[in-house]
Amino acid sequence: MYSREFGVAPQGASSGRTLFDKVFDSHVVVRGDDGQCLLAIDRHFLHEGSFHAFNKLKERDAEVSRPDLTFGIEDHYVPTRTRDLSTIDPAVRSMIEQLRDNSARHSLRLFDLADPGQGIVHVVGPEQGLTLPGLMVVCGDSHTATHGAFGALAFGIGASEVAHVLITQTLWQKKPKRMRITVDGTLAPGVSAKDMALSIIARIGADGASGHAIEYAGSAVRGLSMEGRLTLCNLSIEAGGRCGMVAPDGTTIDYLRDRPYAPQGALFDRATRDWLALNTDADAVFDREVVLDAGEIAPVVTWGTSPEDAAPITGSAPDPATIADPARAAQVRDALDYMDIRPGQNLTDIRIDRVFIGSCTNSRIEDIRAAAAILAGRKSRVPGLVSPGSMQVKRQAEQEGLDHIFRDAGLEWVDAGCSMCVGMNGDLVPPGERCASTTNRNFRGRQGPGSRTHLMSPAMVAAAAVTGHLTDMRLLMREPAQAEAEARP
Repeated sequence: MYSREFGVAPQGASSGRTLFDKVFDSHVVVRGDDGQCLLAIDRHFLHEGSFHAFNKLKERDAEVSRPDLTFGIEDHYVPTRTRDLSTIDPAVRSMIEQLRDNSARHSLRLFDLADPGQGIVHVVGPEQGLTLPGLMVVCGDSHTATHGAFGALAFGIGASEVAHVLITQTLWQKKPKRMRITVDGTLAPGVSAKDMALSIIARIGADGASGHAIEYAGSAVRGLSMEGRLTLCNLSIEAGGRCGMVAPDGTTIDYLRDRPYAPQGALFDRATRDWLALNTDADAVFDREVVLDAGEIAPVVTWGTSPEDAAPITGSAPDPATIADPARAAQVRDALDYMDIRPGQNLTDIRIDRVFIGSCTNSRIEDIRAAAAILAGRKSRVPGLVSPGSMQVKRQAEQEGLDHIFRDAGLEWVDAGCSMCVGMNGDLVPPGERCASTTNRNFRGRQGPGSRTHLMSPAMVAAAAVTGHLTDMRLLMREPAQAEAEARP
């Protein structure tokens, strides 16, 4: 793949400011002598794991500073096959009930299982219009970077930080360095934002953006839908980035128009002018720049136990014997052993046991449509689960008849939640099984003890379901009979 990387002049050599600088600096309340900045927070999202922070409030007899800027969403632990909490694990039920009790106690807006807007926090925030350009957004979840697709500054925080935000609506942070990743050109048919993101991570490594705020730029990024940009920013954390951002443009404005919590009427028009001014100055400099050619990106799958262990589907697993760096060779050897993959094995020869379509990375309506387009008129050779990112996405998909495509293919169509991404709610990959997944992490046991995860786009997961092995989805974009014959190993 063509790419290049180069350093630039240190910040301060130019008067121009980056998108990140503009949003960060506008939220600084106090600058400390140690480099820490006290930031004002515009949106604070909570999920079931927030009970630790609420316990700290209770110990101090404290109140939530800004309940109007704090939103609860039931997503991480919620069951996807039932909404009856009396039938689920008591420990999980207790966490859900604690979020409900804490939300009621502090008068917070809660998207619970009975709410038509319920879903995964990083899907609900954007589709409700809670996520807006220029805002500072935090949540006790690492993939909060997703919201940066709107030109917001969004990042995950820990339990003690959640408590700090609840009490003060502020947070101490050190300003990270700036990194720009530019992807120019046009993505080929069948190549998605997920492929772009995994290609970037494979290029720079899982810690390649450590200590940096990422801005995504270039014609290929501007050509992405909002759903695609959300996927791209979602995976910023898997490259080690503190956050990911895309400058607002007409695509952003069109998406936000008439969202429930977005400004309306004349206020929206006024906000639009401010939002479109949020961009990087022409003379701004970055601490690091990386450039990729979109035309060189192919459908990508992971073969190992880190998102950086990724390669085009047309390639093969690496051979540690050919890797000069002893530490990297050892990592690759261990990953291949865990995944039960032979060095040099063609990726298309890797058989799978099940599939999962969902998670905050790839569960929006565009993702559901992409998978359904491949599965239409076909049968899955393996079991699998499809969990839309929100109940709103679920309703829209059902109105379009997409649920019938998944059911007819032999896959389960369930309710919204984090589901099999993190294996907290009973949706698990059995030990030793291999799952083609649209999720964001392929760590050891991420989807269940002993599970093996291959990350890829929704269309690629659908292709794997149809053939029973990792498959180039571009083969299945043709007529079903011919495509399936060509896709057989």
